[in-house]
Amino acid sequence: MKADAMRDMSLDQIEDEVDKLKKEQFNLRFQRASGQLENTARVRAVRRDIARLLTVARAKKAGGAAPAAKKAVSAKGAAKKSASKKSAAKE
Repeated sequence: MKADAMRDMSLDQIEDEVDKLKKEQFNLRFQRASGQLENTARVRAVRRDIARLLTVARAKKAGGAAPAAKKAVSAKGAAKKSASKKSAAKE
C-alpha cells in the first residue's frame, strides 16, 4: 500500500488496516513455520506496511507534522555539510 493512500485514511481506517495486517502477519508466520509459505517477500512487505501505517497514525495524532519534520531534518543535514565545508576551507 502506498503512503499517500495511507495519509488519506482516517485514524479508524488505519487502525482497522493495522489489525488486518497483524492477522495476516500471524498467519504468514505459521505458514513459514510449517513450510507452506510460498511468497517469503510478503512477510517483509506486511511488516513494513504495519510500520508505515503506525507512522502515519502517529503523525496524524500529533497534528500532521510528519512532512515538516522531514524537511527540518534534511535542513539540519545541509547545515552540517555547509558548516563542515566552511571549517575545511578555513584550514
